[in-house]
Amino acid sequence: MDFPEPRVVFSRCLGFEACRYNGQIIASEAVDHLRKFFDCVTPCPEADIGLGIPRDPIRIVRTAEGLRLVQPSTGRDVSDDMQGFARDFLDQLGPVDGFVLKSRSPSCGLTDVKLFGEASKGSALPGKIPGFFGGAVLERFPQAAIEDEGRLTNFSIREHFLTRVYTSARFRRLEERSSMAGLVQFQAENKLLFMAYNQTRMRELGRIVANQERLSVGEVFGRYAETLPLVFAKQPRFNSAINVLQHGAGFFKDEISAREKGFLADSLESYRAGRVPLSVPQSIIRAWVARFDVPYLEQQTFFRPYPEELQFISDSGKGRKTS
Repeated sequence: MDFPEPRVVFSRCLGFEACRYNGQIIASEAVDHLRKFFDCVTPCPEADIGLGIPRDPIRIVRTAEGLRLVQPSTGRDVSDDMQGFARDFLDQLGPVDGFVLKSRSPSCGLTDVKLFGEASKGSALPGKIPGFFGGAVLERFPQAAIEDEGRLTNFSIREHFLTRVYTSARFRRLEERSSMAGLVQFQAENKLLFMAYNQTRMRELGRIVANQERLSVGEVFGRYAETLPLVFAKQPRFNSAINVLQHGAGFFKDEISAREKGFLADSLESYRAGRVPLSVPQSIIRAWVARFDVPYLEQQTFFRPYPEELQFISDSGKGRKTS
């Protein structure tokens, strides 16, 4: 299967350059592995607005005028600079398939940034918020694949992220040609993947491709592009993915032994219990596809949504889903 190169924005400090406030670089096994396969865009909002490396830390402070981004040691307020950088950077970014930003950073953090009541002293207030740049990304790209480096240490979250960015990259490549025949094929190749994630959205995409309203090719692609990210709004439920796997196994019901069927059943139960990732039972079906030569399943991205080289098995358990 041919995999296009996803275009992904990374915080520069995540293994690309020593640009943290303390002049250090952040080691991330997950990012080090992924970056080899991506077209990487690497901003450092704090350095890029001129704060220097190293620099005195900044923090988000709640004031009477709202949330401000300040540097306590100097009293400098960089809120406007950071908001301007975020706006200009995202305006000029162009097509992108995902983001991996630094967790807990007052600039890049997504959901876990400390908020303070005073600029120079005092403990953090209850609750966590997005950073200035991270919040702008979430607002501008509400349906995009956006993660921090900490959550990507979890296998299932990483699988979900990779599935999203590679599906996005494949669709972006298709958009360059804007062929209805290509879109029909794209929908067909992703049918089981969409089914595992969201059957309602899968059917909605099918209706868009059917184009009973006789819209122009551009209009059809526009509607498809708006709907496609909604398929991946949540990780697939265990039962939905298992149903798709069982559907795939049905192609081999007269070909495989009872022992092989039992092996798959045990693997599905382990996946349901969270003991193994989705890629384990997927690999079993893929082996049968190769063995018995089933072209329909061979083309299904569900069984190989991203390159095998990215299926590294480390898993911290961070952010593990429980249902």
